[in-house]
Amino acid sequence: MLAASFLVTSPRAVAQQEVIYNFGPSPDGNQPTAGLVSDAAGNLYGTGSAGGILDDGVAFELKRGGGGAFEEKLLHTFTGSDGFNVLGGLTFDKDGNLYGTTNGGGPYNAGTVFELTPTGGNIWKETVLYNFDGVNGNGPGASLIFDKNGNIYGTTIYGGSTSTACDTHREGCGTVFELVRQPGGTWAEKVLHAFNRNGTDGTQPTSGLILDSVGNLYGVTQQGGGSAEGGVAFELTPGPGGVWTETLLHTFLDNGVDGFNSLGALIFDASGNLYGTTGGGGGTGNRGTVFELTPAGGGTWTETILYAFKDNGTDGIIPYGAVVFDAKGNLYGVTGDGGNLGFGTVYELTPASGTWTETLLYNFGNAPDGNYPNGPLIFDKAGNLYGTTQQGGLNSGCDFGSCGTVFRITP
Repeated sequence: MLAASFLVTSPRAVAQQEVIYNFGPSPDGNQPTAGLVSDAAGNLYGTGSAGGILDDGVAFELKRGGGGAFEEKLLHTFTGSDGFNVLGGLTFDKDGNLYGTTNGGGPYNAGTVFELTPTGGNIWKETVLYNFDGVNGNGPGASLIFDKNGNIYGTTIYGGSTSTACDTHREGCGTVFELVRQPGGTWAEKVLHAFNRNGTDGTQPTSGLILDSVGNLYGVTQQGGGSAEGGVAFELTPGPGGVWTETLLHTFLDNGVDGFNSLGALIFDASGNLYGTTGGGGGTGNRGTVFELTPAGGGTWTETILYAFKDNGTDGIIPYGAVVFDAKGNLYGVTGDGGNLGFGTVYELTPASGTWTETLLYNFGNAPDGNYPNGPLIFDKAGNLYGTTQQGGLNSGCDFGSCGTVFRITP
């Protein structure tokens, strides 16, 4: 069932944007496509998809200083053999180590899972935990999550099969995988689900996963789900013998009403409802949605489109990243394009009496500014929002011209 809410867009500006770091050409990291994570001291950590000594990507820290300034430190520069093209963000474990994925590289050129461990003296040691070989996954492009036992879960965009083609260069339609620590410190991988272009299942998950309180996994795929290729929202439930069962919660339809091609990870609210974004759809002339999935009993879920982005030269379009809640229940996110300057936006969605109102907090625009934000936003303790842009900023000389930024939105 699809229910559309009545929506109003507010153009008023209610926030101030500041670029807190401008990435530069190699050897600096650049062109970040993922969001950030923060430690208890408010330092920020993230990845650059490119840059570093060999232009294979980096992991970086922005250390908070006085007066709100930040100083960058490169934690690791990737060299191909340990992975390259770092599309996903970083994740902390309970001991303060960082984990992430590379989309390519490693001995099979199918991507890696890595750990970064602080060793003292502000030096971090990288360890490759797992190398994908194509059959067991190929091309991870998202952040990782942990369960309460310290097991790691993630997705690969391709792989999982040697027979089903979802891309001309990489076989397989994607996987959900688990990594379990073994005696001696090694990690064993298990494919929990291999997506299949069978007319029903989703294919090519580009975003990460979330866990509920009983250990079920939830995610979305960018494509698949039938002839419309609009993608799906899915749940994976663990069963006896380590077998996981997939349930399709929603199939996105390119039908002129629903959104399609879900790009950002899902999030839960306190009541167990799921929220996410689609990069396309939402009605005639629209370019993406924010949606809610509500449990309806009997294992079914009901989708409600909370907002459809309007390709009208003012609104943002193509919301790449996941949304995030504030303490009052408002949602925040970015669009990778659109706005009145054409380079993306930061938006807020506010609920009132069953409808959601959009406020554009910032329009990205000229060269010194950031352009094309992709990853999700995070809050600091003061209520400021932080994110990344893949391009823009003060420095040029990168693959797509300008090198990208980290920005802060102040209420």
